[in-house]
Amino acid sequence: MFWRKFKVFWWNHWVKFMVLGWLVFIFWFPAVSLGSLDKYQRDYMVAFLSTTGLQATVSAVVFVCLYSWVLQGGLQKLRNAKVKSDAVNIKWKDVIGIDSAKAEAKEIVELIKDRARIKKIGGNIIRGMLMMGPPGCGKTYLAKAMATEAGVPFISMSGSEFTEMYVGVGASRVRQLFNKARRLAYADGGCIIFIDEIDAIGHKRVHDTGFGGMQERNTTLNQLLVEMDGLGAKSENVVIIGATNAPESIMDDALLRPGRFDRKIFVSKPSMIEREELFRFYLSKVKCEDNIDIGKVARKAVGSSPADIANLTKEAALIATRNKVDKISEDHLSEAMERIYLGLKSNIRLTEKDKMMTAYHETGHLIVLYLLHPTDDVFKATIIPRGNALGLVSHLPPDDKYSVDRNELLANIKVSLAGYVAEKMKFNTTTSGVHSDFEKAMWTAHRMVWDLGMGKSNWVGNYSSIPANQLSDDIKQKLNQETQEIVQDCMKDVEKLLRDENVIFERFAQELIKKEELDYDDIEAIFKEYGKSNPRITSKFIPQ
Repeated sequence: MFWRKFKVFWWNHWVKFMVLGWLVFIFWFPAVSLGSLDKYQRDYMVAFLSTTGLQATVSAVVFVCLYSWVLQGGLQKLRNAKVKSDAVNIKWKDVIGIDSAKAEAKEIVELIKDRARIKKIGGNIIRGMLMMGPPGCGKTYLAKAMATEAGVPFISMSGSEFTEMYVGVGASRVRQLFNKARRLAYADGGCIIFIDEIDAIGHKRVHDTGFGGMQERNTTLNQLLVEMDGLGAKSENVVIIGATNAPESIMDDALLRPGRFDRKIFVSKPSMIEREELFRFYLSKVKCEDNIDIGKVARKAVGSSPADIANLTKEAALIATRNKVDKISEDHLSEAMERIYLGLKSNIRLTEKDKMMTAYHETGHLIVLYLLHPTDDVFKATIIPRGNALGLVSHLPPDDKYSVDRNELLANIKVSLAGYVAEKMKFNTTTSGVHSDFEKAMWTAHRMVWDLGMGKSNWVGNYSSIPANQLSDDIKQKLNQETQEIVQDCMKDVEKLLRDENVIFERFAQELIKKEELDYDDIEAIFKEYGKSNPRITSKFIPQ
């Protein structure tokens, strides 16, 4: 091991030793020669050589500076030096909220550590692993944990650090990176290269014969492909981990094939149980009340990433500080969610007319959502302006959902149309507040008919995937007619419900006008007062 480290040291510093030897030679030899001359000749030669050396030095400095400037870093060394595994210091126990991805990563770490056993049975070393998923889900954090647990050097780079306008710079940096990684692997038994946002260089190649950025990216990707193959080089225990938020479809096929990225791990947003674990972890780092219902908070945070949850706890701590209290409460967490997801409260002061129309508009959303939607619960209704909205109804499914059926899509349309129907029923006119509601309703109905085969006819297929000029006018007219029929049928159902529940409709509108905000408990209490229980709790799912 000592001899290997000595060889690596020599590889990294041999140029310095050569320069030092050359400097000794060029100064020692003239000094000996000048010692044999008389004083006059010696002074003349020293003055002449000093002037010549100064001119040569100035010329060399100018040349190197200009050349480096033209190449925009082509002669520079990689900015990211090796990071020792103990300096990263992130253990498996620190990685939470992404259990399935962590299990895959653990297996790869074992393969890195047990390279000899793999080669003994004839297996191949893992070349690379590609982590995909939404931002903030812990891809970089997981890569750091892999480096710590594997106990090997870790080199971290960003995909954008390879790309330059000048052709050849990116490829040069890729070569430098892999040469450094192979030397570290030779000395320490292995090395991990982590390339974040790898889509910056891994995007599908475009055949461009010019000399611009496109050609540079193609050249950089080609060099990366060659280095990952390791052609003509001694096989070292180097593993490349790539991370991207972009879809797999935009990545170059040659980069994704087996032998380069052998494993693909999708780092998804946490489930309900994982969100609870994340909230417990981040709340343990701050002072908080003991009676916080972690399960309820986790249900309200459906669709949040680990980064979102960390941000929520930080925001809750700031709110508690502003309120001059020493501990975070559940109310602080709820307010933090509203500030982040719904936006800050606006200073707009509504007129009495706007306030009343907004209250009835949001009441329409609230009642239809509570009584007709098969999955979503109402968490909050407010007529306090936030951002560009004068009011809103916050709703989320109580559990994680990964697909929706026809009934849920129809319910979404009805909820969107409820504000329009409520305004028209109460005031016999409507406002511009229905613009975004109509957009959601029409898009959902269009998708049901054109993409999902959920129209009234027996036409099945994704018609949006067919170019418009290849569809006959009759087909397009029929599909658009079915889209409008779905919207009209939903609007009739909403109008009937609001007329049948007119007493509750008026009660909720007046409560909103008076209190401006209604939370989940307030909404539940009013519905129970009129004998209406939560249909998502009392009903059971019966397959159609």
